[in-house]
Amino acid sequence: MTAIELKGLRKEFGDVVALDGVDLTVEEGEVFGFLGPNGAGKSTTINILLDFVRPTDGSATVLGKDSRAHSEAIRSRTGVLPEGYGLYDRLTARQHLEFVIDSKEADDDPMALLDRVGLDAEAADQKTGGFSKGMQQRLILAMALVGEPELLILDEPSTGLDPNGARLMREIVREENERGATVFFSSHILDQVESVCDTVGILQDGNLIAKDTIDGLREASSTGMQLVVTVGGSQSDIDTAVAAVEDITGTDTVSVEDGTLTVTCESDDKMTILNALESTPATVEDFETESASLGEVFTSYTTAAEVEQ
Repeated sequence: MTAIELKGLRKEFGDVVALDGVDLTVEEGEVFGFLGPNGAGKSTTINILLDFVRPTDGSATVLGKDSRAHSEAIRSRTGVLPEGYGLYDRLTARQHLEFVIDSKEADDDPMALLDRVGLDAEAADQKTGGFSKGMQQRLILAMALVGEPELLILDEPSTGLDPNGARLMREIVREENERGATVFFSSHILDQVESVCDTVGILQDGNLIAKDTIDGLREASSTGMQLVVTVGGSQSDIDTAVAAVEDITGTDTVSVEDGTLTVTCESDDKMTILNALESTPATVEDFETESASLGEVFTSYTTAAEVEQ
């Protein structure tokens, strides 16, 4: 089953077009990364999925139901960690969870949920007005997990979390996905998206400019891969080696530091480059390949989209 399907989704706020005919499918069981610069339309998309905002045109289907006609049924099957969510300062962590458990008619144990997100027993009966930002974010994640939701929508879930909290959040995402939940993961921290997501969509200026696996995006973008080669020999030998590689890949693709050549290239060029190096006076001592990071891929796509406009 398709967990999320957007067809021709358009949203206008006066003269501003926040979404411009977005078509998107997220399959059941995926961990889907939703990326885009500030103002791209990511939060508007999430608000439409939850029926907090109505589209100007097009449709949004969530868990097989129209987001407008069946919003209550969708929310009962969905866990949400929204960006900028506010807690009630005078209520305790336990009271927040009990409210969500009652509203979803679930039977979760509040203490087990708090423990899962890294909040101790002492925090359970503290009023959340005294919580740090990281503690608040952990509690909101616990609230999203109530009732074993079929769909988790996480909007900037690592906001305020320290490295240990961010690592725990990623572990929970993987555990929920293994349980069978679909995860819609919107974040500007690309390393986190790369570590947990199966598929990524990139939104820019209200348009979906790319959607694929991370490897697929790498292959289709102009980022290529990096070949890191350690060479030995005199400075003259190394200069000859660099010139040989530049003849193959171009002068702007090679950097050299302390006898290490880093070459940005296509995967098919790797053996050609290594063979060329072997034909020079320099000695190839070691080499490894590194894929472009998701950040580099993201920059490649968004920059290309800006140039086309």
